[in-house]
Amino acid sequence: MGGVTPLDVAWQDPREQVEVTVLLANGRLAPRSFVSRAEAEAWARPDEGEQVVEINATCACDR
Repeated sequence: MGGVTPLDVAWQDPREQVEVTVLLANGRLAPRSFVSRAEAEAWARPDEGEQVVEINATCACDR
């Protein structure tokens, strides 16, 4: 026995599960993940058309 059951995991609102990433100038997302918005902003090159974006892969919910 043991392990994690669904009752052991706290429910999270899917609208709050946001990932920060960088939208590259070619329209694709950066091929890596970022721990924070600040990390993504430090990595992005806005002078080359890149921008930091927040996406929700679970749903297309407006926040």
